[in-house]
Amino acid sequence: MGFQTEFNSVCKFKSEQELYELLEYGRGKMMKSGFRVFPTGQKVIAYTPDNQAIAIVKIVASIAEINFQGEEVTQVEMELVRKLNDEESRIQTALAHEMFFGEATQA
Repeated sequence: MGFQTEFNSVCKFKSEQELYELLEYGRGKMMKSGFRVFPTGQKVIAYTPDNQAIAIVKIVASIAEINFQGEEVTQVEMELVRKLNDEESRIQTALAHEMFFGEATQA
């Protein structure tokens, strides 16, 4: 058991429904498996399930717990700061692919 630290600039949605709620209502939450540390109070880039940069969000809460099924989970609550325009999305998506989502390179 241990905490996994998230990248300071990445908040990737696994669920289209969670992403829809954030974009539609300006607030949302997502569940992640395992204990994770999200930078509460920090603004981060949100990504769609297919790794496309879509918005800037502010992390307002990060709660790690063991649920009733005995699984380690983290709930992250956030506020929408703004959606990215097409050019910002394209650039952030390309950078994130190189830095986070692409194949790992050996040093």
